[in-house]
Amino acid sequence: MNRDYATGVARAFGGALLFSLPILMTMETWSLGFAMDRFRLIALMLALLPVLVGLAYYSGFEDTTLLADAVLDAFVAITVTTAMAAALLSIFGVLDRNADANEWIGKIAVQAVPGSIGALLAQSQFGVRGEEQRKRREGGDFGEYFFMCAGALFLAANIAPTEEVVVIAHKMSPWQTLLLALLSLGIMHLFVYAAGFRGQHERPQDRTFAHVFAKFSLNGYLLAALISVFICWAFGRLDGMSIEESVQTVVVLGLPAAIGAASARLVL
Repeated sequence: MNRDYATGVARAFGGALLFSLPILMTMETWSLGFAMDRFRLIALMLALLPVLVGLAYYSGFEDTTLLADAVLDAFVAITVTTAMAAALLSIFGVLDRNADANEWIGKIAVQAVPGSIGALLAQSQFGVRGEEQRKRREGGDFGEYFFMCAGALFLAANIAPTEEVVVIAHKMSPWQTLLLALLSLGIMHLFVYAAGFRGQHERPQDRTFAHVFAKFSLNGYLLAALISVFICWAFGRLDGMSIEESVQTVVVLGLPAAIGAASARLVL
């Protein structure tokens, strides 16, 4: 059992590295970790914890049905990600030895969202999936919405630190914003029900297209949009913006968030 757990932790390290490497090597995340409001950083970490606990239950380092074990696995994922991020950022020269602890903590903590989620996703993607699939079925509709939230959070947190989100939002007109929102919603439904990807869902025979579209695709996009609002707020992307600019920024980030939510329903 200890050997299997160690193998799971090693797999988690690989998952954390694989899923967080894009922002580990992105300059905006380094400066964001230094300048980010600490209250918002704490709020982001607190919001991350229940997501990690849920992922640990469904696809953690070990087969577990106990909440305490899932909580432990969630903290192991954070620890693995912290060690990985600290080591790589030090090698990259991003962590200055003369800097204070607050700067170090901020730069490393920003990596925690994609890294720790990736650490737990490594089990479902690269490990044995039998027990995880059984638990997934027991989750019902709640499990579907939970995984959509986790996927939206993961991909949105990877994209939000970049300046391009704000730049794109400023270039768009209100009609283009509306079109992007509809496109995001359409892509989300296409991913899950029509594109023929592995894990694609079949529409229940007793449910109409409108019912399935409203229950999962529309609700899923609304969840992705809410997560986009939270991520934009946490990273300070909405500071000083008008309502129209804020909506445009959220819709831009809502595209990767919606794709992340749809993908999570397929692969988790």
